Amino acid sequence: MAEFKERVFSGVQPTGNLHLGNYLGAIKRFVALQDSYDCIYCVVDLHAITAQLVHEDLKGQTRSITAAFLAAGIDPERHIVFNQSAVSGHAELAWIFNCVARIGWMNRMTQFKDKAGKDRENASLGLLAYPSLMAADILLYRATHVPVGDDQKQHLELTRDIAMKFNIDFSGKIASSGRAVETIVGEERIDAYFPLTEPLIEGPAPRVMSLRDGTKKMSKSDPSDLSRINLTDDADTILKKIRKAKTDPDALPSEVEGLAGRPEAENLVTLYAALAETSRASVIAEFGGRQFSEFKPALADLAVEKLAPMNGEMRRLMDDPGHIDAVLAKGAAKARVIAEETMADVKDIIGFL
Repeated sequence: MAEFKERVFSGVQPTGNLHLGNYLGAIKRFVALQDSYDCIYCVVDLHAITAQLVHEDLKGQTRSITAAFLAAGIDPERHIVFNQSAVSGHAELAWIFNCVARIGWMNRMTQFKDKAGKDRENASLGLLAYPSLMAADILLYRATHVPVGDDQKQHLELTRDIAMKFNIDFSGKIASSGRAVETIVGEERIDAYFPLTEPLIEGPAPRVMSLRDGTKKMSKSDPSDLSRINLTDDADTILKKIRKAKTDPDALPSEVEGLAGRPEAENLVTLYAALAETSRASVIAEFGGRQFSEFKPALADLAVEKLAPMNGEMRRLMDDPGHIDAVLAKGAAKARVIAEETMADVKDIIGFL
């Protein structure tokens, strides 16, 4: 019986500087997944124009994300690293999925509501259809797994809905094409072409919050650069930002439960635990009862120790844009082989000449 080849897909938008939250919550996981799966990692530049059409340096941002992938340890020889716009199948399959998905599904997407704000009528059609393009990104490679954070779970559920509807609507043609993979959904067996992609949630990925407000996520779009540690920050900048990070007047608690109601303290302890690859309980065991004037320098030294090698490699790579472009071009060529096979199958299943 045919089975779906296990494959991981994920992407990062080339908008703003990558920060520590992006690294701990996503890129570090991408690196680890290479040992267990065939991985496709994409710089999703088509997504970058959904909310903001004109960018000052989209090419430079695309290269910067790629440099971060490589500096973190993603191997473009064993796996695939490319930019989305270099493979036309993403846009082509997204249009087909626009016809599969229902308007009601899109209207329920909370990220659209958040990003469009009160002026929804003035938002781009691309922003509304963003999840359909995301589904195309994943299913163009018939990816079986996607590492996701809390903010993307709803989009992955939509991807599964789109795959399911396509599989059901074209079940007869999928079966007669000889490309069917028997899939069990509940108690029903269906002839599927697209997998029902599963989320990869491996352990409690750290939720990294702003250094200026422990109740908000660390963000590339925050107007204050002091709110985040960028992956391109040098040691002096990292030290300054952690020294200026917002805290409260009390000492660190003697147990983890004491972090409740103290968002800034909890964030800094979480950061230390994630960088040291240990538990928050272990951090509290070492630093509990001590003032932030003692804890912050230790956190800063640890952050510099962990990020300095990656920072230096990113800078080296960014000084050689030709090398980055060559990595992306080679990755796009490998991605195109898979994408073109999928699009040929989909066109045949639908009935396009």
